[in-house]
Amino acid sequence: MAVPDHAAATEELRAWQQALRAQFPIVTGHPDLVYLDSAATAQKPRAVLDAVQTYLTTTNANAGRGTYTWANRTTTLVEQARDRVKRFLGDPAPERSSVHFTSGATEGLRTVGRDWLPRFLADGDEIVVPVADHQANISPWEEARRQLARQGVHVKLLPMPYQQASGDYDHTALADIAGPRTRCVAVTHVHHVYGGDMNIHRIRRAVGPDAVICLDAAQSVGHLPVELSRLDADFVVFSGHKAMALPGSGAVWARQARGPEFAPGGWSGTPNTVGIASLVAALDWLDGAGTERIERWTVALAARLTEALRHLDAYEVLGCRTSLAADSPVQRRQGIVTFRHRDIDSGDLGFILFSHGFMVRSDSHCQGGAGEKSDSVRVSLHVYNSTEEIDRLLSVLTTLG
Repeated sequence: MAVPDHAAATEELRAWQQALRAQFPIVTGHPDLVYLDSAATAQKPRAVLDAVQTYLTTTNANAGRGTYTWANRTTTLVEQARDRVKRFLGDPAPERSSVHFTSGATEGLRTVGRDWLPRFLADGDEIVVPVADHQANISPWEEARRQLARQGVHVKLLPMPYQQASGDYDHTALADIAGPRTRCVAVTHVHHVYGGDMNIHRIRRAVGPDAVICLDAAQSVGHLPVELSRLDADFVVFSGHKAMALPGSGAVWARQARGPEFAPGGWSGTPNTVGIASLVAALDWLDGAGTERIERWTVALAARLTEALRHLDAYEVLGCRTSLAADSPVQRRQGIVTFRHRDIDSGDLGFILFSHGFMVRSDSHCQGGAGEKSDSVRVSLHVYNSTEEIDRLLSVLTTLG
């Protein structure tokens, strides 16, 4: 396996990154502050802000409920946005799949669990649940089990096995526990605490050809290339606000190949039309910027940070220990680095860092019950972050060590 040269990547991409950084008004407008919380929500480029302003001042209307020009334009926007999501994800069979817009990944996962899963499962079936991932990818399956139990259908929740040293899924152990009654497997593309690519391509081999795979892509869509042809997932769920669109937007992509057709239940009501407009603009911007280059940039920054932290005895970096070195052949961290100071409480460390202008997250990060038991500080990066910001952060962390 070739070892990536992260220093060379930052030099090669520096001019490209500076040009993109300049397109974020909130970043350029606050040069004294450093935003390092993109795993919670991403900042918005001018193109997205302009698209929102244009929609609200030229076309704003309800979709599918009128025949006048503005309503027709909005209806067309929503219909074409579904195709835009499919193209962004590299959908290999767009004529068969569907896209449903939601308020975000949490609602999307709940929609799958509430409206689709009960029609797919029978008494004695099993769901594999990633119990150390984000709570949003745990609660929907627990709710589905309770819903089915009220109907007299009893299903089992199997905890996803993890590799203790790395936080990655234990694909060998998963293959051992998965059987013919394992009907649905919930997984995460990029872990929101450890920053690891969870090797989703191995899940299908572990669970066989018939199980449905539901992928939480909240930390990957908009941060790295997401190619459906390589994932073999049945559902891909993501939040728009983490992909540079407005809060309250998101989508469920459904392959429509295994089990009953995915069709959310109930009356859908008014869609978040301005959120959908922002999502289309965000996907256009991301395609123009190049998600492959965005991934290279954020991975290089994360490597710069972890390489330095591993030499500071005062800090414990969470996740795969062997991936800390910048020249590690197993470097799989995306743009998320989570750590603790051995003597300073993580909440206090977050306040200290903000006093120096750094905005980080410092809590339990909504991790499931089988995850970390102590709070930590999470630095999550995007294309608007610079090497200079990482070096400034390291200078402060070093003085605290």
